[in-house]
Amino acid sequence: MTTSDTVADLLTRIRNAKDAKHKYVDVKLSKLNQSIVDVLREKGYVTSFLVNEKKRQIRVFLKYIKNSRDNVIHGLKRVSKPGLRSYVGYQSIPRVFSGLGIAILSTPAGVIEGEKARELKTGGELLCLVW
Repeated sequence: MTTSDTVADLLTRIRNAKDAKHKYVDVKLSKLNQSIVDVLREKGYVTSFLVNEKKRQIRVFLKYIKNSRDNVIHGLKRVSKPGLRSYVGYQSIPRVFSGLGIAILSTPAGVIEGEKARELKTGGELLCLVW
C-alpha cells in the first residue's frame, strides 16, 4: 500500500508504537523522514535509528523514562498537510508548551528545529509539533 503523506505515516506509527510501549518501530525510508527522525534524536525524543537501504526502512528506537516506563514523547501533531501547506516566518514559529516541546520545519537550510530556525532567521514549512 502506498501512502501519499509519508510524514503523517511516520508520526502515526511513532504515536501508535509509543502508546503500545514498543521498543522500536519501522517506518518508510525517505530523505524527509530520515531528517525528521534525526531532529528527534538530536533533541532527545528518540534513542537512535537505523537505516536499512535494502528494505527501504528506518528503524526508530523509542526513548522511555527508566523507572516508570513512560515515553518521552507525549504528543505529535502534523501541521502542514499535502492539501493545506502551512508556512511561517521566523518571527511566527510557534513555541510548543512554552519551550518544552519542539516545532520541526523544512527550511532552505534543511529540516531543522524551531529554535535553530529562529537563530538562523529563516522560516519555512511547519511540518509538525512534538511535545
